[in-house]
Amino acid sequence: MTAHGADYRIDTDDAGRVCLALSGSWSATGLGFIAERLKRELDGRTVESLDLSSLERFDTAGALALRQSADVATTKTLWQARPEAGSIYKTVARLEDMTMPPPQRPPSWVRGFSKVGHGVYDFASETMAAFAFLGRLLVSCLSTLRNPRRIRWAAWVSQMERSGLDAIPIVVVTNFFIGAVVAFIGVDLLNQFGAGVFAVQLIGVAVFREFAVVITAVLLAGRSASSFAAEIGSMKMNQEVDAMQVMGVDSFQALVIPRLAALLIMLPLLTFVAMLGGLLGGMLVTWSQLSVGPAFFLQRLVEDGYMPKHMLVGLIKAPVFALVVAAIGCRQGMAVAGDVQSLGYRVTAAVVQAIFAIILLDAVFALIFIELGL
Repeated sequence: MTAHGADYRIDTDDAGRVCLALSGSWSATGLGFIAERLKRELDGRTVESLDLSSLERFDTAGALALRQSADVATTKTLWQARPEAGSIYKTVARLEDMTMPPPQRPPSWVRGFSKVGHGVYDFASETMAAFAFLGRLLVSCLSTLRNPRRIRWAAWVSQMERSGLDAIPIVVVTNFFIGAVVAFIGVDLLNQFGAGVFAVQLIGVAVFREFAVVITAVLLAGRSASSFAAEIGSMKMNQEVDAMQVMGVDSFQALVIPRLAALLIMLPLLTFVAMLGGLLGGMLVTWSQLSVGPAFFLQRLVEDGYMPKHMLVGLIKAPVFALVVAAIGCRQGMAVAGDVQSLGYRVTAAVVQAIFAIILLDAVFALIFIELGL
């Protein structure tokens, strides 16, 4: 035993009663691992008497260790040699009894069902909130059409510049490389069958019908939807939206409608620019790989007469994608609570949901156009 460290001795009389003799300093600095050893040696037996003649210091740490390792009564006769130690032990024992035991972890299958239930509830809540937002958005759009003087033209133009014109470089560059990749794959594949010249039609169909509008919408989902959610969410956190409502300003007219209109106008234009960028990338690859000049490339695109149909299919999708991206970004921004964690969650949700909606709608459009023969 170290000097002044806590120690004990367990005595048992002829009747089997246990007497616990405490010695040394039963304090925070002298306990060590004595509580575990005492609990192991007592093995659930009740201490019926105490020998405190060799006990030195006794504080709340010693009382807690004794309480957790031995079943000791709190009667005055048991602690009459050291009443102050008995008072400390009685207080610690009462507080220990008041402490709630840690909750038991449910079985893994229960936790699994719980996660599924929470997921279903969250999905239903998000769906209801989305429909509520959609209804309010439709009311605001009808109100704007009925009273055009309420249109905030400055906000419209500003959002069109930020969401449309500023996005032209990234849209053109991305679609340029997408068109080049499609051309490389098409030329390499079709050359194996001696039909490399048909790579021009492959590029046209892929760029006009799918890649230009989908890639542009995905870029705006990551660029504009997140921006809308962050901007409106920051205003929600700073209670600026509440202040607008107190002042009699319709938050949807001031915040949502301009962003919705900006994407609705600019996404078809960006899609057309993306088509030009994708065709340019494909044209350069076919020129280098097949020695097909720009004049022949353009001639192959227009000679069959069905490329305008594919271009129309791509442009039809653009307004729908614009509505979805803008509505999801604004709806997530309006759902931001008063903390930064909520803002980050809603910005992430805006991007993920917008991209998912774009892919889902593109698949729906594909089925519809197949049925229509377009």
